[in-house]
Amino acid sequence: MHTRFTELVGCTVPVQLAAMPGIGLPALAAAVSEAGGLGMIGAAVFGPQALSALLADLRARTGKPFGVNFLIPFLDRDCVAVAAGAARVVEFFYGEPQRELVDLVHAGGALASWQVGSLEEARAAVDAGCDLVVAQGIEAGGHVRGRLARRTLLAEVVRAIQVPVLAAGGIASGRDVAAMLAAGAAGVRVGTRFVAAAESNAHPQYVEALIRADAGDTVLTEAFSVMWPNAPHRVLRSCVAAAEALPDAIAGEVDWGAQQLTIPRLSVIAPTAQTRGAVHAMALYAGESVGAVTRVQPAAEIVRELIADAAPRAR
Repeated sequence: MHTRFTELVGCTVPVQLAAMPGIGLPALAAAVSEAGGLGMIGAAVFGPQALSALLADLRARTGKPFGVNFLIPFLDRDCVAVAAGAARVVEFFYGEPQRELVDLVHAGGALASWQVGSLEEARAAVDAGCDLVVAQGIEAGGHVRGRLARRTLLAEVVRAIQVPVLAAGGIASGRDVAAMLAAGAAGVRVGTRFVAAAESNAHPQYVEALIRADAGDTVLTEAFSVMWPNAPHRVLRSCVAAAEALPDAIAGEVDWGAQQLTIPRLSVIAPTAQTRGAVHAMALYAGESVGAVTRVQPAAEIVRELIADAAPRAR
């Protein structure tokens, strides 16, 4: 399925893996890239040396295009330069578009992308020089920038800007992919489904909770605000209640390289395979597409299902 996105980035299918720090590591990003999509690494928690090592690992796993995502509240500009020299796409999220960051990406030889939550932010991203834009609807899991439904925001953005636009938020099936392409998107961004990929670094209890859930089990909240205040996010409703009921200030701990980090109650950190403690009471990010997560699958199989079901509908 060739679109403006696949032609620009060099993919063969219009699917981008949502960047999920700690969850989406080189194994998952490479698997999505090898399947024809755009694998992504979330760089929010890495310094320049650690990110360089991570990207070397990713390059050893795939020769296909991949990208790196940065969260503006945690931005390390030195890391942006590292990413731009290694990745096909460098993406930013959760902050006003900045031309100096886009110029830094272009100087390193990468394409610049910005994930936005409003038409105004999309226009600002284009004005800053971005090569593509991701329009995130309120249905998305994880941190949510805007307040509009995916389809509404996509329609506004596609009409107003000329660069390729990806649709994000609550996308997990071929029907969703076909609908977004028909509505003018050049591709889709998928997160929640890939948390349950075989290559995901999510904690098994997190994955099991997603498999049991449906759309009505998610909630948009600011509950998990420790380390990142005033940032709405969509999680499973059950983890909010569990976190609020915890008697201790610490929910658990996680091995991060050679370090062992504590996870405060209501922390922004999602549970990885290296996490111990009250996993059910940690930030279990999930989009409204969670009902499509029914089992653990290889990432390549997820990509194939998305495209195999979407292709006939998109004709």
